[in-house]
Amino acid sequence: MKCHEVDYELIGDDLQLVEVELDPGETVIAEAGAMNYMEEGISFESKMGDGSDPDQGVFGKLLSVGKRVLTGESIFMTHFSNTGHGKRKVAFAAPYPGKIIPIDLSTINNELICQKDAFLCAAHGTEIGITFTKRLGAGFFGGEGFILQRLRGDGMSFIHVGGTVIKKELNNETLRVDTGCLAAFTNGIDYSIEKAGNLKSMFFGGEGLFLATLKGTGTVYLQSLPFSRMADRILQHAPSNGGSRKGEGSILGSIGDLIDGD
Repeated sequence: MKCHEVDYELIGDDLQLVEVELDPGETVIAEAGAMNYMEEGISFESKMGDGSDPDQGVFGKLLSVGKRVLTGESIFMTHFSNTGHGKRKVAFAAPYPGKIIPIDLSTINNELICQKDAFLCAAHGTEIGITFTKRLGAGFFGGEGFILQRLRGDGMSFIHVGGTVIKKELNNETLRVDTGCLAAFTNGIDYSIEKAGNLKSMFFGGEGLFLATLKGTGTVYLQSLPFSRMADRILQHAPSNGGSRKGEGSILGSIGDLIDGD
């Protein structure tokens, strides 16, 4: 296992992008549509799979892309390579407000588990697969927490989390988290889904029916604003007739709703 050694720079604050610098012959892989800009000398190609195993046969590639279908991602990944003479740069942008976390997999036992839509890009040689929670019940009740991505390698990987990133170091401890707020965790953390208190708390507490329970020793990355929560809030306040309302939140807006019959 040997990933390409890439340099990088994070640009921006809440709507970040990561600029990756490639030496001649180096490659970075990314989710389809993540690229923001690239310099002359960078070529790109869409391929099935991450290309971490050059000897992988047709059946292996089909199995690999089949797993990506389960996560809701495209079956293709884009490979950006420096085919020029000298260093060249390519940048990848975050899909919604949040933070990009650079992670050197060689420093965390070559593995990271993250939410299915957290992966942004990584050095070529990184294996992007999926993993399931140990308890099947999480698949029916855990929401975002059922199918997770597993990143394996010894190079740089970049994931994106919504809102502010919170890094927690567990030392044989337990942490309970909203399933949507869990962004990623390292090897050594045991992950499961448990009920959120009694029936009254589950149905009227507003915190969801189930929580992710993390136990063990390692690093946990949390996100303050899951994309699903932000999307729900936007849809909740969107005009039902597709029009626009200039008086949102004001008494004039409410009067306008009455006149419209809403």
